[in-house]
Amino acid sequence: MSQISMKPGPQLQKVDLASLNLQQLTMLKQQLDQELGLFQDSLHTLKIAQSRFQESGACLEKITPDVEGNEILVPLTSSMFVTGKLADANNVLVDIGTGYYAEKGIEDAKDYFKRRVEYVTEQMEKIQQLGLEKSKMRETTVDVIEMKIHCQMQKETAERA
Repeated sequence: MSQISMKPGPQLQKVDLASLNLQQLTMLKQQLDQELGLFQDSLHTLKIAQSRFQESGACLEKITPDVEGNEILVPLTSSMFVTGKLADANNVLVDIGTGYYAEKGIEDAKDYFKRRVEYVTEQMEKIQQLGLEKSKMRETTVDVIEMKIHCQMQKETAERA
């Protein structure tokens, strides 16, 4: 229970937490807290990306050949839109990242967004698993810190008596 593995990957290093002093344990806890914070930030960012891909896929469901020529709102930014007319209901421009766009057919675009949602979901699951492992490491570290403080207090009490 008082051992954790550090450094993910093939070079795992076991650390006996009982052999560390309070300062080292506190530093380890702070490092784990920082990593958990980064995981939470990454999950939040991925959740936003996942929702945007899902929204984009849902919007494609509304584009059918019979809406060609209808007025639509075209987003210029996340909060600014201009009116336009749908000239081609069979093809759309898809933002594929870093300012690049690709023209795709409706079905290809739907498939693209579906694959992106699946990929982001997989990445979220991996990060959640890592987060659980780091959280367990943190809990173990806190337990050892509490145990060492308790032992130190008992020792001081015994010395006074």
